Amino acid sequence: MSNNLSYPELAALLQARAGVTVDPGDLEQPGALFEEFGVDSLGLLGVVGELENRHGLKVTSGAESAKTPAEFMDLVNTSLVTKAGA
Repeated sequence: MSNNLSYPELAALLQARAGVTVDPGDLEQPGALFEEFGVDSLGLLGVVGELENRHGLKVTSGAESAKTPAEFMDLVNTSLVTKAGA
């Protein structure tokens, strides 16, 4: 995995940790909401936990409450970039 989370990686994590199958292209759509895909904060918490385990970092607080994939990606990628620069 690179230093940035991609939409295909997010889709795979959503399937593995939240049990929701989503096309990566759908996640990238402007205005897309997690609730449209059946993803709730508990599902996002599982994704955050997996990312923290993989990268040995604390993902920015609030990522599990993100309403949109774009917001989630921004929060997570900020955490990954911050760690990479440390």
